[in-house]
Amino acid sequence: MRTITLLVIHCSATPEGRSLDFEACRQDHIRHRGFRDIGYHFYITRDGTVHKGRPLEQMGAHCKGHNRHSIGICYEGGLDVEGHPRDTRTPRQRDALSALLRQLKQRFPQALIVGHRDLNPQKDCPCFDATVYN
Repeated sequence: MRTITLLVIHCSATPEGRSLDFEACRQDHIRHRGFRDIGYHFYITRDGTVHKGRPLEQMGAHCKGHNRHSIGICYEGGLDVEGHPRDTRTPRQRDALSALLRQLKQRFPQALIVGHRDLNPQKDCPCFDATVYN
């Protein structure tokens, strides 16, 4: 197993009222980004379903310069209706993310929880302060 030091939270940059389900995100990563699979290890849809992406043993493709030692978690959303960055997590997504992070912290207690924006200040993603989960 890889050494995991970061749990990186992302948003899909999908506006409210639009859908980007797990398979659509996966296909986007394959077709438009040239990845062999979805770049994230987990993807949480608006109904709170946690979809497994890349196996944890495999390096993700979600945060340049930090993939080797991290797990990527993405939630569907992150933009308001007009396309501006906003925390659009549903109550079910919030609950699912909290539960997933608790499980991952039990397995990787040394891992720091951060948002994509904490590692790349050019990004707004995940559109909330992910460090509150530490």
